[in-house]
Amino acid sequence: MMMQAPPGIVPRFPIDKDCSINKRPTTIPRVLDNPEFCGLARQVSDQIRYYRLIVPLNLREPMYNTVKEKLARGEQVIGGTIDSPDPKVYRAMAKAGLDFLWIEMQHSPISYQEAATLILAGRDLPAIPFIRVPDATEGDIQKATDIGALGIIVPMVDEPEKVEAAVRFAKYPPQGKRSHGGGQYRDLWGNDYRNTANDNTMIIAQIESPTGVDNCEKIAAVPGVDVVFAAANDLASFSGHPQGTLAHEELVARISEATLKAGKQLGGPVEWLKRDHYLFFQMLSASTLIPRGVKDQLESIRSAPVPA
Repeated sequence: MMMQAPPGIVPRFPIDKDCSINKRPTTIPRVLDNPEFCGLARQVSDQIRYYRLIVPLNLREPMYNTVKEKLARGEQVIGGTIDSPDPKVYRAMAKAGLDFLWIEMQHSPISYQEAATLILAGRDLPAIPFIRVPDATEGDIQKATDIGALGIIVPMVDEPEKVEAAVRFAKYPPQGKRSHGGGQYRDLWGNDYRNTANDNTMIIAQIESPTGVDNCEKIAAVPGVDVVFAAANDLASFSGHPQGTLAHEELVARISEATLKAGKQLGGPVEWLKRDHYLFFQMLSASTLIPRGVKDQLESIRSAPVPA
């Protein structure tokens, strides 16, 4: 049958094949069992994921990393930090309007198996999965990409060689040395993943120390780096200059200048949303946002007027 897009959704490529859910080789069981879950009922805001769910894998567009698309258009993107292995928490954050989810594996005990479960749990939601890896090792980056992460956040980049290694392990030949193994990436991003992954996988280099600042021009110039992230808290900790001081701002300015000179995107904490040229932001973690939300709700209830 001829596929029809929902009202308000304009297909960005022709649909001229049988798109019934029974024809798709990787249709998820809950869609087959409950067709009402399919993309036909989704809102316009979910149009990209609509096609990811309902269109045969060989018809998907080559660019499916919506974060990379938005940055290319000069739009700001915000990611929420996931420090819990609970898929319900992941889905709740993914439904909140965030552009991407920052799965925290440097400072949390989340395992790669748990991260894989989280990413698969959010496959029908718009937020793109990113992982902050513990280090830029081949094992860490290979696992992160194989389970479907489209963004690799590399912490503590003091030397360009570290992020060069990250690019090398995240990209397939000829751009890198990523090996072709198994993983759930095809279930998420399509059967043509091998040919589209390099264009969709992003590398974010975090500069967190004075040494990194001293090398920021070389770091920003590394081919394959998409975003240079000024890690404000650790930059203050390692430099001894508190945030807001002139000395701290001078370090941040050096990172900004080097990044823009290299033609890369600038990232930082979400508190910098109004700063010029910054487009990529990290928001608070789920474990921080949940108690804040509960506290706000309690205060609202307790301050409400007593019914007459």
